[in-house]
Amino acid sequence: MRVLVVGSGGREHAIAHALASSARKPEVLVAPGNAGTATCATSVDADAGDIDSLRKLAIESNVDLTIVGPEKPLVAGLVDAFRADGLPVLGPTAPAARLEGSKAFSKNFMTRHGIPTAAYRTFDTNDLADATEFVRTTGAPIVVKASGLAAGKGAIVCDSISDAERALADMLVRRSFGTAGEQVVIEEFMEGEEASIFAVCDGTDYVLLSSAQDHKRVGEGDTGPNTGGMGAYAPATLVDDGLLRTIVHDIVEPTLEGMAADGHPYTGFLYVGLMIGTSGPRVVEYNCRLGDPEAQVVLPLLTTDFLEIAQAAAAGNLSSIKPVDFRDGAAATVVLCSGGYPGSHETGHAITGVDVANARPGVTVYHAGTRMMEGTLVTAGGRVLNVTATGSSLADAVECAYAAVGDISFEGMQYRRDIGRKGLYRAATA
Repeated sequence: MRVLVVGSGGREHAIAHALASSARKPEVLVAPGNAGTATCATSVDADAGDIDSLRKLAIESNVDLTIVGPEKPLVAGLVDAFRADGLPVLGPTAPAARLEGSKAFSKNFMTRHGIPTAAYRTFDTNDLADATEFVRTTGAPIVVKASGLAAGKGAIVCDSISDAERALADMLVRRSFGTAGEQVVIEEFMEGEEASIFAVCDGTDYVLLSSAQDHKRVGEGDTGPNTGGMGAYAPATLVDDGLLRTIVHDIVEPTLEGMAADGHPYTGFLYVGLMIGTSGPRVVEYNCRLGDPEAQVVLPLLTTDFLEIAQAAAAGNLSSIKPVDFRDGAAATVVLCSGGYPGSHETGHAITGVDVANARPGVTVYHAGTRMMEGTLVTAGGRVLNVTATGSSLADAVECAYAAVGDISFEGMQYRRDIGRKGLYRAATA
């Protein structure tokens, strides 16, 4: 069997690694991949955003299943194009991917279907005066979000009215987020703690993967600007069995039922970002794909064959692989970033120690922004590596991950030193 993975980041390396570990021993292609995916798959020189080229690649390479990693090709209609040619593919159609592609759409969807989320208002490019008045009337803290895709950096938590006014001007006037910020969502600030829920969906049925907790801010103690994610752990200790039942009943199932009722049955990975507060779980955002770096901790905990899950979901037959099983214990990942990330940063710096880290029991280093240059592994992005470890407990996994981080070095390397701290505190005080 031949499987194509679309994308080039840590998530795609984790997907390719999970597929390559299948008992069915598939041939895995990754387009375009990175320096790490070459260790478990064949990298193909193809643009993850070029849908026509990817479609031709799948046809010419006799690909049996395509799994789409990043959100942009999903929002642009890759699944629709593949299905039109009868090519098996796992992911939501473009209309369903609007759950991530447009925060204005997703907030409207949640309101129509009674799914709990923050109170909000939506404003367009010409509405700066009205948006500013709304912020002044509502007060701070308040959240200003670019409605479109912004690589996980489009949500600005504003602690003051002046911060919110600045964020609005950046998006609507200075176009700091390009077309993604032509429409903004302003919503109430939700108190609580975040958690992420992942479902694999076939249009009718679904299975849940492990919960996880991401660390979005660049600095320790959740300080500084939002990033694509600085680390994660799974399962999220915040989400016990009772809370998970509530989330499924109040959010996951109504989301899937609502998409079907609207004529766009949801297929592929559904990522529900939640805020857990005193009023119960509420949706912060939807993503139409596996999280990054959450995939790097969720997939290593699976004991059910990931290829079997993916193929069953693409074929509309998830009932055939239920239940999905997981290993005991936990997984944690620490993201190593280039100096200056999420702002401007240099690339091309030599990376050492990855082989040493990978040799540690329970450790897998997933590559994100890396490439080979004249035989040397070098940095090629903001988020460079995901140092992942599994253990019998969260404490074991975190300790092992940070020990492996100590093996790796590159100029300007930065990372958070508190990944998993909330979960560890909760476990210690339970």
